[in-house]
Amino acid sequence: MSAYNSKLASTIGSHSDLEADVLVIGGGPAGTWAAWSAATQGAKVILADKGYCGTSGATAAAGTTVWYISNPDNREAELSKRETLGGFLSDRDWMNRVLDRARLNLNRLVEWGYPFSRDDNGDLYLSSLHQGAEYMRLMRKQVKKVGVKILDHSPALELLVDADGAVAGAKGMNRQTGEHWTIRAAAVILATGGCAFLSKALGCNVLTGDGYLMAAEVGAQLSGMEFSNAYALTPAFASVTKGAYYRYATFTYEDGTVIEGKDRRDIARILLTQPVYACIDKANEEEKSWMRTIQHNFFLPFERVGIDPFTQRFPITLRFEGTVRGTGGLRIVDETCATSVPGLYAVGDAATRELICGGASGGGSPNAAWASASGDWAGEAAALYARQIGSQANKRSLQRIDGATLRPSNNIFEPTDIIRAVQAEVVPYDRNLFRTEQGLSESLKRLHELWNEIRNASVKSDQQTIQARETAAMVATARWMYATALKRKESRGMHKHEDYSQTDAKQKHRLLSGGLDSVWVKPEKKGIGSRE
Repeated sequence: MSAYNSKLASTIGSHSDLEADVLVIGGGPAGTWAAWSAATQGAKVILADKGYCGTSGATAAAGTTVWYISNPDNREAELSKRETLGGFLSDRDWMNRVLDRARLNLNRLVEWGYPFSRDDNGDLYLSSLHQGAEYMRLMRKQVKKVGVKILDHSPALELLVDADGAVAGAKGMNRQTGEHWTIRAAAVILATGGCAFLSKALGCNVLTGDGYLMAAEVGAQLSGMEFSNAYALTPAFASVTKGAYYRYATFTYEDGTVIEGKDRRDIARILLTQPVYACIDKANEEEKSWMRTIQHNFFLPFERVGIDPFTQRFPITLRFEGTVRGTGGLRIVDETCATSVPGLYAVGDAATRELICGGASGGGSPNAAWASASGDWAGEAAALYARQIGSQANKRSLQRIDGATLRPSNNIFEPTDIIRAVQAEVVPYDRNLFRTEQGLSESLKRLHELWNEIRNASVKSDQQTIQARETAAMVATARWMYATALKRKESRGMHKHEDYSQTDAKQKHRLLSGGLDSVWVKPEKKGIGSRE
């Protein structure tokens, strides 16, 4: 196989038909690593991004730290800490694999010219990709260099399967031109990110759970969806969700009285009834300097409103980030990041990160390492899978899935109304952060009603198709989240249940979920490597 040849593409009217060995859906860190990896294995690769590959997504907007341990003697302590935080649902072998592959890829970035900072000894500070825009610009450059064809502003709408149920491509739409496209592919890698429910967290406007929905429609499973209620501290007037700096903050009530507890749950409880203010007044001059150096965009909102966050108080809130900084996602069944559906792989935030984080937030650091490693592994595996199928791959008869909102119908719905209804169930702290049996059950009942309302409905115009699918994905994601949260009758990791405040040793297992019209949840019994 050789690099993708654009002459294979043919355009007929308002529809474009393309072929590839590997189709990567999503153009963030995981997607670009997957595309690069597959192409370097000799596969013809197409990458379809919902936005513009290199600028869309949470990493490009803000940068990230990376899970990296420079001193091998510290690894055991780090792994032990992560295992404890995650409620002992992580896997030590996977944690080591991710650290090793992410380290390899960080050194590749050095070779490619990423401008890493240096520490006091002059050594490269590999644990920080603080220039997110530069990181993703570089990844786009490398992807194009190895012959990947990039389709920008071209979200996928549904997956296609062959007669045996194996994934064999996808259909989508160019959001700028309205042109529809079909891509036949031997293998598909979902790198669509997580779901932040359009909560206005920086860079998350394209992260609406699309991959979860498409995968579930072809029979894929999810895992860890109860660990999807991540919230991040942010100024009330901003969308930047970089929480590390608040370690240096003093939190106060409106009258200036200091708040002793500064756990996010403590802050959230107070925010339910009154404003909370912060001032990053505990940072010394050296700390202030590196803060401004590594995350300049954190300070931009303050500059716009004329506030010095080191000396002046500012109002804060908690911005919902869902599965983006949560843990839940598509379940993978082996070391290649394959899902339970043949020909389909999941990487980055589209996949569960329980394997390395358990039930704790992957934050920026582990999630960034996972994106790099999982993308690399899936790219290699997808290229091999395509090679094994051979020339017959794109001659298969393709079948569409009866996807939600895609069937013409006289039952018309307005996406924005449904989106607001979903947000009303998942964004409020008293429903999703402070979980109760009654609250979860009531929300899940309403979410099921929303799903029934849109399942076989359609929108007024073709231009609303993308938004309709985003809406369906958010409804579906919320249902998996709350169904699994109801099943886990304990508190573990980020899942804190007000009615079951203790951790139950008998529930030290992962929860699988899936289904569309009828959502199901069950304990994982066989672990990684099974297709149960």
